[in-house]
This record gives sequence, structure tokens and C-alpha cells, in this order.
Amino acid sequence: MPCNPIALARRWGAACGIAGIAIAAGIVSAYSEIPSLLITPEVDPHSKIFAESSYPTAATCGQCHTQIYKEWSNSSHAYASISPMFHKFEQTINDLSSGTVRAFCVRCHQQVGTQRGEPRFQALWERSEVSREGITCITCHRITDEFAKVNGQRTVQPGDISRAVTTTGKGSKFSEIMRNREQYHITTNEKEHGTQIHTSIFTLNQLDKPQFCVSCHQVAVQPGIKLEVVWDQYRASPAAEQGITCQDCHMGRVPGIAAGFTRAPTAVVDGKEINPNREHHNHNFYGPGYSIAHPGLFPQNPKSLTTKIEDWLKFDWRSGWGEDAFEDKISDGKSKMSFPKVWADSTDRGDARDIVKENLEGLALKRRLRIQIMENGSHVDGPIFKAHPTLGQDMRFSYRVHNINPGHNMPSGSLGAQPEIWFDVALLGPDGKRVWESGYVDSNGDMADLHSYDVRAGTLPVDNQLVNLQSKFLTTNVVGTDREMYLPVNFDIDQLPFIRPNGVPQTVLNHPPFIRMEQRSIPPLGFRDADYYVPGNLLTAPGTYKLAFRMRERAEPIYFMDFVKATTEMKQAMNQGMIDIHPFTVSFEIK
Repeated sequence: MPCNPIALARRWGAACGIAGIAIAAGIVSAYSEIPSLLITPEVDPHSKIFAESSYPTAATCGQCHTQIYKEWSNSSHAYASISPMFHKFEQTINDLSSGTVRAFCVRCHQQVGTQRGEPRFQALWERSEVSREGITCITCHRITDEFAKVNGQRTVQPGDISRAVTTTGKGSKFSEIMRNREQYHITTNEKEHGTQIHTSIFTLNQLDKPQFCVSCHQVAVQPGIKLEVVWDQYRASPAAEQGITCQDCHMGRVPGIAAGFTRAPTAVVDGKEINPNREHHNHNFYGPGYSIAHPGLFPQNPKSLTTKIEDWLKFDWRSGWGEDAFEDKISDGKSKMSFPKVWADSTDRGDARDIVKENLEGLALKRRLRIQIMENGSHVDGPIFKAHPTLGQDMRFSYRVHNINPGHNMPSGSLGAQPEIWFDVALLGPDGKRVWESGYVDSNGDMADLHSYDVRAGTLPVDNQLVNLQSKFLTTNVVGTDREMYLPVNFDIDQLPFIRPNGVPQTVLNHPPFIRMEQRSIPPLGFRDADYYVPGNLLTAPGTYKLAFRMRERAEPIYFMDFVKATTEMKQAMNQGMIDIHPFTVSFEIK
């Protein structure tokens, strides 16, 4: 039976006489100030309705802020809650630690849902719409206090659509709009005719400062090891010294470069542009992350909300369902197929295909922006030969890769196992066939390092020249010395495993006991020399050779996805989302 503090206080007060009643009245008054998610339906039968309306969705905001919604809908912020990889990882870490991690992860990925009181383990399709939106509009624009804490420790102010929203206040014409509300057919009262908007704006100076991003982009787990380190990297960077902010590069005109901002209307109401020449911050939040979710579910699309998540997962978009050619074969009887009941009608499949096509276009745009931000933040010189290549002689050469991003490392580092950036260099002989390569992948798509299943099985040689910028966690487990691990945790061998707490203060060791991070990333404005050699016995034919170079980026290694029991579809999508950065080829003669 749920504990109702108000009811308990009243019963206790009645039992204790006049003094108890007075104390109980104070308790009741105090609890009355707590948001309704703490009040059970016994006390307030409207609490559930209030909880829903108190946290407006991005889709609601997007009715006026059309451009911002479109940009956000394709962002990693909008993906934070939908991500199937997040759910697999979050469940695995809670299973391994017997649930002691609790709401640590969802506090950032589903902050509004967590604040609404949704259980950590609640399935995505059982959650509220605003929770499924991840880092949604109100996650940032309903913050009224400046926070410098980490691990998602801040509060989203509840209230319906009319509640004030947080902005920088710069260039705002909100007061002017409110004076002419009849012209724009807007209202702040649901009883009046017109588009209902927020009643006022609240200026928060921290909103366009790097400190605003700290809450979720500087994260440490219980033993004291840091998962997200981008804030540490930024505050010691040239960008911080020059006053360049996170927003300048990740919301600006050019992905990854502080080149100013575009101009666009704040909103469009009743077909009229509001403040059309205002400085526009792009809400795609440029970054290397990408979606592996079903394209009916992401990007965020109001059209897809009429279909249940469970039903979208039954829609086989890869097989062409809903496409004209596919449906023609079905209707002509040339192809026979049984469909789930929800997709038995060809019209429904066609409508779903239209949504998938629209979302795939959004994902293609996201891919282009990913390549832009990575290439705008890096530069490659080479190949630089140690000596002129000669037949039968070892060939030694190098590439110098620069991190020209002044704000943080490349990659910035998150969770140790992710993200991955490695160099793939291949030598092609005069006949066009591959002679030698470093950076090749195994049958799963993983690099040929010690984590590769094929390397461990002895079916693929280890890549001894691999240059990999992926950070690694080093952990000491029950038996043995340090080893690379994808999670910064060391568990006690017990009937109920849990993450082992510190036995010695970190101030003594300068790092958590038994766990540390091995950084391999390139610091801001730094570089890394990648040295290679090709054995002379491979250079046997005279003629024109080609050296092909590319950096490869992927959000997750496949071995880590196996560890958290990812599905085959998830792994396939992860490999398909991989991008090549700075691919180029040079030719040279060997006589």
C-alpha cells in the first residue's frame, strides 16, 4: 500500500491531541507545496491529469517554433530516451549491480520522466510522450536556477504551456508581441480563442554559457571515475580561455566552428513570422552521435505518434513494406507474405512508408552534419615517407592528424568504450589489389584488437599497427592485474553483486582505487603521429602504388553491444551508421 504522508500526518495528529494536530497541519502545508507527482490519487484525483499538462511536449512547442522543433527532432538530445542502445546498457548495468545504480542514467536521458515519478524500469512504450522525447524543450527552457552540479542534478519547473519559459533574453521582442496579441491571434488563457502560448519569459544568464551544459556533460559514477569528461577538457582548453562557448560551436552557423549564428524568426504564429531577424541557435546540437532506432520512431515526428511503439517495431521497413514496387507484387500475387494484423492493410503500410521516408531524409541530413563537424574539427597531413619507397625494402611512412578544435579532445570521451575513432590505411598495388592494411575490421565490424572475437578465436591476425583514439577503462578485478574493460566498474563476488566502494580517499591515490581511464584522444590543437611500415617482401612488383587513408567513426563497438545483449538489427544499424572522415588517396611510383 503506498505511503501517503499527508494522510499519515493527519491520523498521527488526531491521535496526539491538540499539539499533534498543530504539528500535523504544518506537515500537510509543507507537502502541499510538493509537485503533484508525490500526491496519490486518494488525495487528488486530478493529479495524473495535472502531471501530464504540467510538462508540455516538444511537439506542442513545435506548433509555433517550427524550425527549432525540426532541428531538435533529429538531434542526439531528442534521441536520448528512444535510443535502444541506451536502454540495453542501462538495464545491463543495473542488473550487474543488483539495481544499486538506480535512476543514475535516466536522470539525464529521461529527466522529465524521472521528475514526473516514472519508474526507472518502465518500458518506453509505457512512458509519457514528454519522457520519450528525452532532452526535450522544457529540459532546458524550464530551468530557473543556475546549476553547476553534475549528473543531471537540476530541476525542471512544472506548469502548463502558459508558464514562463527560460531564454537568454537577448534580442527578444516578447513584450511587443504580447501588446499586439490580437494581431497574432494568441492567448495565454485556454478559455480565450487563439493559439495559447507562454505568458512571459524568464531570463537565465547561464543558458548560453558552457556552465549550463555541465549538468549532463560531466558525469562521474559512484567509485569516482568519470564517464563524461568533456567539461574538464573544455575548461582547460584554448576555447575557454578565448571565451568560445559550447553553444558557439554546437549551435552555430557552421558545425564545429565558432563562426557566428544565422538569422531566423523566433516563431511562426498564425502564418506570421515573429522577430524574423533574431539570432538563431541551431537546435540540432551538432555532434558525432547517430540513431540506430527504427526510422518510424526517430527522428521525432508528430505524424508517427498515432502508431504505437510496439506496432512500429513490427513494421519491416528494410523489406520495402509500403513502397510501390513491393505493394504491386503483393497485389498482383507475384509475392506472398503474411503481415502482422496491425499492418495487414496496404494503405496503412503506405502511410507508414511515407513517415519512414521523411525520417530517413532527416537521418541523411544528420549524417552529413556529423561528417561536417568531424572534418571541421580535424586535419590530416601525409603520407610522409621516411625514405623513397624501394622494391624489396621496408617502406616506412606516417600521417599527422591534428585536432584543430580548440574546445575539447578528439574524441571528447564518453563511457570509455565509446565513441570510436581509428585510422584505416591501405596500400594498393599496381594491379589495384590490396597489399597491406592497418585499421581493418573483423567479421563483426570491430577493429582487430584484443577485444575482437575473430582475433581471440585465432581466425584473424591482431592489428599490431592499429592507431585507435578510443579511451579505455583499466580495471583490477578479483584475480589478476589491470585489464581493459568497457565499464568503469569492479564488482564484489557476492550473492548480490554491487559496485565496490572506495576504501581509500581519492585525494590520497589521485584516482579511484582499482579503476582508471587511459586517454588516447588528441587534446585541443594537438596532434598525433601515426607511424606505419610495410614489410619489403610485400613490395615485389614495380609500378604505381596507392595509399588510401580515412578516419572511421562509430558510436559503439560491436563487442560492447554484444555485452549488453543488443539485437542483430541494432548491430547492423550501428555498422551502417559508421562514417569515414577525411578519406583521400595518394599515388606514387616504385621502380
